[in-house]
Amino acid sequence: MEDNWLLKVNNLKLRFMMTEGDLQVVDGFNFTIRKNETLGLAGESGCGKSVTAAAILIVNPPPRKLEGKILFHRNVGNKENTTDLVKLDDQGEEIRSIRGNEIAMIVQEPMLAFSPLHTIANQIVEAICLHRTSNKEEAREIAIDMLDRVGFPDPKKKIDAYPWQLSGGLCQRAMIAMALVCRPTLLLADEPTTGLDVTIQAQILDLMKELKAKFGMSILFITHDLGVMAEIAENLVIMYLGEDIEYGSTEDIFYRPKPNFPND
Repeated sequence: MEDNWLLKVNNLKLRFMMTEGDLQVVDGFNFTIRKNETLGLAGESGCGKSVTAAAILIVNPPPRKLEGKILFHRNVGNKENTTDLVKLDDQGEEIRSIRGNEIAMIVQEPMLAFSPLHTIANQIVEAICLHRTSNKEEAREIAIDMLDRVGFPDPKKKIDAYPWQLSGGLCQRAMIAMALVCRPTLLLADEPTTGLDVTIQAQILDLMKELKAKFGMSILFITHDLGVMAEIAENLVIMYLGEDIEYGSTEDIFYRPKPNFPND
């Protein structure tokens, strides 16, 4: 099992340098995501879940200091290697080749993922042209195919809609399509069902499970909703005040919890 890992986060620390002083938001966090696994990251609001996901892609706003290791097991040119993402230049070519391509992210509010000034087609095609092909006609066909795969109705016509012309559920599906269009090996899903009604929420969860099986990817699923977590994740890591206090199978954490709080 140890050889089957995709991402390892070791002793991750993140602090923001504020005018009032440094703010430590992640303090020695650890977890491992294995290939084809859905790992749930749960914790109360403000405990550091979203900034941890952002740290994997090195997109936390400066001024900030990131320490520890984020080891990503990659296949580059048919060769396997391990990259420590913390060591990469956050504006460098290597991390930009990883963002949206090998590691993709979907966020809680789909409107934040899209510019209201451009159509869904323009924005998804741009991602494809950046990482897969420079042929815009081919990229458009790839985008339409992925929208169809995620259950986006009438994609040939509605792909030219603006985000603000779509419902929240359709925008969420379009955002998932944009995240998956380059076939990432890891999907960071940050509260992807929060704010949706229960029917759409169930559809999105079923969709993510189906796409995970179809594309053979791993998912880091972030939420504070333990009911959702029990449905989608095989393993869980529980975060509290920027630290991991429990890590194990979903069944163990739900039925045999052994939390280790920082000040115990």
